[in-house]
Amino acid sequence: MYRAPMNAIQHVLNQVADLPALLNTELFAELSPDIVEAILQEAAKFSESRITPLRTTGDKQGATLKDAQVTTADGWKDLYKDWTDGGWNALTGDPAYGGQGLPTLLAVAVAEMWNSGSLGFAIASTLTMGAVEALEHHASDELKNIYLEELISGQWAGTMNLTEPQAGSDLGALRARAERAQDGSYRIFGTKIFITYGEHDLTDNIVHLVLARLPDAPAGTKGISLFLVPKFLVNDDGSLGARNDVFCSGLEEKLGLHASPTCTMIYGDGFGDTGETGAIGYLIGEEHKGLACMFTMMNNARLLVGIQGVAIAEAAFQKALSYAQDRRQGRALAGVKGADMSPIIAHPDVQRMLLTMKALTQAARAICYCCAQALDMAKADHSKATYWANRASLLTPLAKAFSTDIGVDVASLGIQVHGGMGYIEETGAAQLLRDARILPIYEGTNGIQAIDLVMRKLPLENGQHIDGLLNELRAVIAEAQRSDTLSAFAPHLSAALDHTEQATRFLLQHLSEGDNQTVLCGATPYLRLLSLVTGGVYLAKAGLADDKSAALAGFFIENILSEAEGLKQTILNGSASLNHAATLLQDN
Repeated sequence: MYRAPMNAIQHVLNQVADLPALLNTELFAELSPDIVEAILQEAAKFSESRITPLRTTGDKQGATLKDAQVTTADGWKDLYKDWTDGGWNALTGDPAYGGQGLPTLLAVAVAEMWNSGSLGFAIASTLTMGAVEALEHHASDELKNIYLEELISGQWAGTMNLTEPQAGSDLGALRARAERAQDGSYRIFGTKIFITYGEHDLTDNIVHLVLARLPDAPAGTKGISLFLVPKFLVNDDGSLGARNDVFCSGLEEKLGLHASPTCTMIYGDGFGDTGETGAIGYLIGEEHKGLACMFTMMNNARLLVGIQGVAIAEAAFQKALSYAQDRRQGRALAGVKGADMSPIIAHPDVQRMLLTMKALTQAARAICYCCAQALDMAKADHSKATYWANRASLLTPLAKAFSTDIGVDVASLGIQVHGGMGYIEETGAAQLLRDARILPIYEGTNGIQAIDLVMRKLPLENGQHIDGLLNELRAVIAEAQRSDTLSAFAPHLSAALDHTEQATRFLLQHLSEGDNQTVLCGATPYLRLLSLVTGGVYLAKAGLADDKSAALAGFFIENILSEAEGLKQTILNGSASLNHAATLLQDN
């Protein structure tokens, strides 16, 4: 069973993401370390005792659809009620609407525990929190007053409706349409697919955030508007009114996340109780500028998806470690007498796999937590708000893509540690891999994250922000060089950073020359390189304060970070062969 890794979480919070500095700001001055400790402990208890036990049963039973109504797995509804009654959905919400106003950094640490317990359960709140973020930043006061308090409390749920059958990640191809009504509202028509928790029985109302086009919208992404479309309309007194013309027409049969209903949603098909043609919706932000509003929601969601990767990796590591400690097979070279078999954890190859799982998980955790800290500091440190906002922007594609990639890798290694038993569903190792596989795909595929990194984030401040990050990493390495426990590893870490700096200059140079093809060819390996080096330095930073963390950092640097030079060579030299070999694909 899962146990929240409190030591690892708290060490990263305090030694890497600098939670103490955040608590010293005026914005979070009332939040003491004791309160933080209490919140983390209660979250751990709830995840371990309430969420984790339903992970397997939720996967086996799944969600069901009948007469356009979705029923979640047994125990899910009671679990959600207890979770919201505990105030967990309201952690970061605006206090003016019933939220607790706590840091994103703390919420991300808590979200890791929910997702390790059950990704299928925790993903419901991820979309609600994203909807809250979008409304807080872009909605009118009227919409805020009607919807925010209920969403922040978790009494109502939120969704994100982007994808359509003909338009996956290409939002410019969206066809859902909106028509203006005389009362200032809008009527929405169209089909959306892959809508997580688009219909369910956990809450009385579901608030859909929907991208659609007005009749006079310009082509492409510049013509998209964002609308709030409730499942039930809200009366003037706050009670629920007529059923809106939006329904779930089908549930996807997925590789994993069986407990999470992934819906096809139909808008404006004439089945509502409003007496209107079309689903009644309300504009968020300005007409034709919905994508900017939605990106507020998506960026929040991307960090939370990143933490899902960390959470799955942590759960997979714990399961594999427990199995390796109990399973006996073969004889280790030392420490075993007679004919006794050794626990498999005594074998170097199993140790290597387990340490790889642990090190990748901790590196990804550090990147996600530092991204969350930057988001908080952008609000708390007004004198450096632009710096912190740019740091969050730079780290977001790393947090989303690297963390979800390692979530899949670590879950796969977990099966390998289990051997044949890992391929059997009863151990639970296979479910973690099945659940993890969607993470590099949704909320912007990891290829899109890599494009975002090299095309939009590297040029921030004319390339000076990425230089600033690399200089900060260099300063940590200098400290490691003076450390008794890390000095032996510092040269390897410094060499990996050299490779990253060379690759960065290469990409920035080609960007300045307008050679986007070369840059795009190197995008994915560059994201991997920058993530590995950043994660490695963050592990070293943690190791400066703790010998066990130093040992883990040393393993990461010498056994995983050796990949850095090869990635650099791919970035610098791989584009020509990629472009040439791509012609082979046209022959098939």
